[in-house]
Amino acid sequence: MSTPVIDCHAKEQVEHQALRFLTAGSVDDGKSTLIGRLLFDSRAILADQLDALEKRAAGAPIDLSLLTDGLEAEREQGITIDVAYRYFATKTRKFIIADAPGHEQYTRNMVTAAAGSDAAVVLVDITKIDWKASPVPLLAQTRRHSLLAHLLRVPNIVFAINKLDAIEQDTETAFNNVKASLLAFAEQAGIAVKGVIPVSALRGDNVTTPSANWPWYTGQTLLQLLECLPATDERHDGALLQPVQYVTRDNGIEGEGTGHQPRTFWGRIAHGSVKAGDSVQAFPSGETAVVAEVRYNAEVVDRGEAGQSAGIVLDRQVDISRGDWLATPGAIKPADQFTATLAWLDTEPAVVGRKYWVRHGNRWVQARITAIDSRMDIHTLEDHAAEQLAVNEIGRVQIHTQQPLPIEPYLDNRIGGALIVVDPTTNRTSGALLVKAA
Repeated sequence: MSTPVIDCHAKEQVEHQALRFLTAGSVDDGKSTLIGRLLFDSRAILADQLDALEKRAAGAPIDLSLLTDGLEAEREQGITIDVAYRYFATKTRKFIIADAPGHEQYTRNMVTAAAGSDAAVVLVDITKIDWKASPVPLLAQTRRHSLLAHLLRVPNIVFAINKLDAIEQDTETAFNNVKASLLAFAEQAGIAVKGVIPVSALRGDNVTTPSANWPWYTGQTLLQLLECLPATDERHDGALLQPVQYVTRDNGIEGEGTGHQPRTFWGRIAHGSVKAGDSVQAFPSGETAVVAEVRYNAEVVDRGEAGQSAGIVLDRQVDISRGDWLATPGAIKPADQFTATLAWLDTEPAVVGRKYWVRHGNRWVQARITAIDSRMDIHTLEDHAAEQLAVNEIGRVQIHTQQPLPIEPYLDNRIGGALIVVDPTTNRTSGALLVKAA
């Protein structure tokens, strides 16, 4: 399996689309330093930030990881704990970076960052693995984070083999051996890899500029590849699906009388489009109405498209509140039982029969795990029988919700097919559900 060369022939299509990407991988692989290098080389650091880093370094080279590791506990322990978001831009496009923690204890934070990302840069610290072995054994977090990004439908996955500057000789062989192992794992897992790049986040090799130290590599730098990757775009055609996040009431429209106060149902359109005159159906009530107006940015517009936060005004009063859904009539069939992939993130194991809260869009309902069909072994990618799922394990489960939900397979839509699981006792986010089928 070889990695494709990403062609930037369609630059005009990505110029105005911000790319959301996260860095993933094991702890101390250099994720925060890589982001710091991107910010530093692209001159996205404020002067006072740079002064503070130079004072802290006291004459030594500045620690670029401190640009994202802002919590005191992170600086004390030298690890990333929470997700840090940073922004920068080049002449080609804008970027939103999520620095996700690598420690197993904070996998839930990585899942949060991956859920809305267009790309994942999975770092591999070559100093932690035996690159002379055949095949090269990969770290558990490298596999886990790659699998989670793939399951969460992150469309662009890039491997960055870091710290090659720590190898004194035979760097080309080391890179090729690790690359072969990564591509073999990706092929087995069904992951489409957009690139495998040798980098040194500390020194800056192949991050924003080509490395003069590794003439054997003639491919794209990490930044060049990121500038070419397409952003995630949910389908704009077909049926409408919109979760209702917020409801507003107008103060009256001139000529309609003070008693007429239409309500606007705001939410980010999951897929499809909507325009005045379309029929819509509300869930869970099942009531139907006709769209009177579509609003965007407080203005009336011709239509709302997938990905936009639009407001829908109906031709009649319908009881709709936060947590409800609007959809094309007949396009969605609510279900209270479905099969899903469950990524478990809580220290308390997931067990059959226990009651949990699940959130679908903005709606909370009670649910139970009625069966655990299997558990995935992240090392062999094989499914095994299981009675429970421990922390950081991934399995296939059967779910029964207290009320029917307008769910869709996650492969069809990331918004309609995703739910989070919350422990009702501790209020901890316990897992992520990705719907396979009703």
